[in-house]
Formats: sequence, structure tokens, C-alpha cells
Amino acid sequence: MNLEAYKGVFVFAQQVDNVISGIAFELIGKGKELAKDLGTEVTAVLVGSDVKGLADSLAEYGADKVIVVDDPELKEYRTEPYTHALASVIDEFKPEIFLIGATAIGRDLGPRVCARIHTGLTADCTKLDIGDFPLNPVPGKEQKHNQLLMTRPAFGGNTIATIACPDFRPQMATVRPGVMQKAPKVEGAKANVVEYNPGFTKNNKYVEIMEVVKAVTDTVDIMDAKILVSGGRGVGSPENFKILDELAAAIGGTVSCSRAVVDAGWKPKDLQVGQTGKTVRPNVYFAIGISGAIQHLAGMEESDIIVAINKDETAPIFDVADYGIVGDLNKVVPLLTEKIKEAVAASK
Repeated sequence: MNLEAYKGVFVFAQQVDNVISGIAFELIGKGKELAKDLGTEVTAVLVGSDVKGLADSLAEYGADKVIVVDDPELKEYRTEPYTHALASVIDEFKPEIFLIGATAIGRDLGPRVCARIHTGLTADCTKLDIGDFPLNPVPGKEQKHNQLLMTRPAFGGNTIATIACPDFRPQMATVRPGVMQKAPKVEGAKANVVEYNPGFTKNNKYVEIMEVVKAVTDTVDIMDAKILVSGGRGVGSPENFKILDELAAAIGGTVSCSRAVVDAGWKPKDLQVGQTGKTVRPNVYFAIGISGAIQHLAGMEESDIIVAINKDETAPIFDVADYGIVGDLNKVVPLLTEKIKEAVAASK
């Protein structure tokens, strides 16, 4: 493989129902940082049907170029036509780095694409850098420069692995939503669009979509919430989450939870924060009855302000908290809710 033939940072700009997913903008933001280190540019790959009109929004968040693969076969996500689209883009344009969001779609698509083009894939990354590999020189082994260093939790979150793909291109990674920062938006930016269609011929791997059933929910996606009131096993029971609901209502927040709560069947998976849940960056994060295991911290430690309430003064959550209250949450939380309501009433 001629590694020198591969240039540029490409990101998969996921869209569903002709709406760009937030992870696409996050990947462009991180892609800009990587591209700056490599002296190259960022290209977004937009795949779908009648999606060309979305290209400018990708440029507003920093994409230098947008490759649009537009075909009726791409209207809904299906593994085979989307794999064919991305694999063909890679074969034609030869990116050095290709990033995909670790969404339900990305986790299905990424492995299939990397197998098709014979390269590696590091899944569920939480950090990406450009550097040397091996990280430290090894006698008798060449240290390669300007490699994509892909970091992800391993062994259940008990250690962190940094992985590289020095001998094959592109270097591919799926990236957890919520861990990368969007670049500042530039209103009115226009995309440099390249239209590309490799042609789509149905084969026995094309599934037929009989019906699309969409879940209807009135809950806020916790990844978009500015204030999260998160409960753990220490809350005690599903009924006791009522006091968290009251705090969230008083402060204008959204309730979320730890994995232990989901495993116990108290709350749905959509509300789980942590390594196996969602990564969040709210302005304020209340950790109530949460011990602070490393798997949970991985999903919320980038919050602007962390407030911990726990009866165990040695709980690890206090190591990352900006404000900590040691006490019985059944007494502390209602009192906090009352004081917030008083403050809100006084401000009106």
C-alpha cells in the first residue's frame, strides 16, 4: 500500500430524515484540529437522497469540502448501499483519516466499511491526537510520525488503550457522541461541493424496508440538556426518583441516571450516563446517590459544574465534583429544591 497517496481528514456526516446529526459537527470540529497538525483539510462525506441542500450547514461548522453521494437507494439507512457509498469514496479520494460517529448507524457502518477496504478500525474512541507510534521509541523498531493516535476505554473502562494503524490507510475510528467539541459556527459559509455517485446495483445484501416505526417521546435527549439531575443506586427505589423529578422541575433540568439504575429497571436506557450510556456536557450536573465509578465518570466528567450529593464522604464522585454535599439525599434534595423555588420566586 502506497501510504503517501492518502491525504486529508474525512468525516462521515450522518443525516437522518435529511437532518444532520450533531455528531457530524463534532467530528468536523475535531477533524479541523487533526488537519491543522497534518497541514491538510477536512472533507465531510454526506450520503443520502436529496441531501445536497444540507452541505452549507457542514461548511458553517468548518468543512473545507463536502462530497455528496446522492441516490434514491440511500433514502433510508441500509448497511449495504451505505457501505458501498463510503468504500467507493475512500477508493476514489483516498483519505488519510476517516472518522465516523459511534451512533447506532456508525457502529454498524464503520466495521463493514473497514473490512471492505482492508484497513483497521478503532471503535468508540474518546480521544484523538496526531503523534508518534510507538508512543515511546522501541529499540530495533521504527517510530512512525504523524500517526492518528486513537484512545478508547478498554477492559470495562478499567484502563485506557491508545491504538494506531501505521501500516494501512485510511486510519479509521468511530467516535463517541458528545466527547468532541463543535467548532464555532460561521453563519453564511458556503460549501465547496463535489458530487460523486459510484452507481448502485441491488444485490442479495440489500434489505427491503417494509415499514419505519418511529418512537414518540416527550423527553429531552440528555445529550442536549443544559442541566442534568442524575440519580444512582443510592436513590434507593424508582419511586424515590420523584424527589429528583421535583429538583429538575424547579431548576429547569432533565433527569438522567447511572447504569445501576438502568440495570435495576428503574429508568430506560436512553437516560443512562456513562461509558455504556451517553456522554454529556451540561452546564450543571447533579450526581445524586452516585458513587462515581470510572465508567460513569467517563460520561460526565467534562460537565462545566458538578454537584455531588452522597452520604459516603469517601465516594470517588467527590474527587471530580466542584461542590460536594455529604448527607442523606432524602433530606438534602428536598431542601435544595425548596431553596431553589424560593430563589426563583424572589427573582420574579
